[in-house]
Amino acid sequence: MVAKVEIYGTSFCRHCVAARHLLNSRQIDYTEYLIDLMPLERTEMLRRCGRKKMPQILINDIPVGGDEDLMMLDASGELDRLLATIDGRSL
Repeated sequence: MVAKVEIYGTSFCRHCVAARHLLNSRQIDYTEYLIDLMPLERTEMLRRCGRKKMPQILINDIPVGGDEDLMMLDASGELDRLLATIDGRSL
């Protein structure tokens, strides 16, 4: 089973572009919700993440923060651990 990665952002935000670039460079599949094209997703992002700043990234339905948080997780090796976890259980 593969970890579920989701990103809420916009098509033009440089922080959103940076987050997508990291995920793409690591060949991590993700579902993207572009708020500028799907404005109703903003309400869902606020409900799920509790934050307005974009991007907002979730791994297995757990909010992990924005692009800087994602980069710190990657640099520390924690991103690999989160991606290898399903429903709080290590694979």
